Amino acid sequence: MPDARGFFIAFEGGEGAGKSTQERLLADALSGLGLTIVRTREPGGTPAGEAMRHVVLSPEFAGLDPRAEALLFAASRGEHVARVIRPALERGDIVICDRYLDSSVAYQGHGRDLGSQHVRDLSLWATRGLLPNLTVLLDIDPEVGLSRVSDPDRLEAEPLAYHQRVRDAFRVIAADEPERYLVLDATRSPEELAADILERVRLELDRAR
Repeated sequence: MPDARGFFIAFEGGEGAGKSTQERLLADALSGLGLTIVRTREPGGTPAGEAMRHVVLSPEFAGLDPRAEALLFAASRGEHVARVIRPALERGDIVICDRYLDSSVAYQGHGRDLGSQHVRDLSLWATRGLLPNLTVLLDIDPEVGLSRVSDPDRLEAEPLAYHQRVRDAFRVIAADEPERYLVLDATRSPEELAADILERVRLELDRAR
C-alpha cells in the first residue's frame, strides 16, 4: 500500500521507452514547484542494490537461472525500499523511481514464465506491501524500443518474442488497476509526454492533500 505521507511515482515500460528522460523531466518540473524530490532506480538505488544490478543485467552472467534472477530483483527491491524509498516517503518527499515491482511481474513473471502472482507476492513480501501511488506506463512496440538501444544489457539482448511478452504483461497489469496507472504512447514527443505526466501528477497530488 502507498505511504500516507509522501507520494510514490514509478515509471514502467519496455526497453527504449524513454523512462529515464520522463522521470528526469518530471523531477525537474516538480522541483520547480518547490517540492522535495527523490529520484532513484531499480534494480539499484543502494550500494547492495547496485551490486545486484550488475549481476542481473551484465552479459557476463548470461544464462542466470530465472528463479535466481527473480530473487535477486526482489532482494534489491527490498533493500531499496528499506533504505531509500520508505524513509523518503515517511519524510513526506515525492519519490520518482525508474522501474519498480511491475517490471519483475512483466520480465520474470511473464517473460520468464515464472508466474505473475508468485513474482508479485515475492516483491510484496520483500517491500512489506509498498506500492506506488501512481505508475506511468510508457508503452512502445518492442521492435521500435529496441532499435533505440545502442549497447544492450543482458535483458535487452533477449529475443524479440520475450520483449513482446513483457509488453503484453505491462498492458494487462495496467488494465487491472486503471485508476493507479497512466498509460501513454511512448512514440509521442518527449514534450507532449512530459506535459501529460505532469498534469496527471499534479491532479493526484491535489487529491492526496
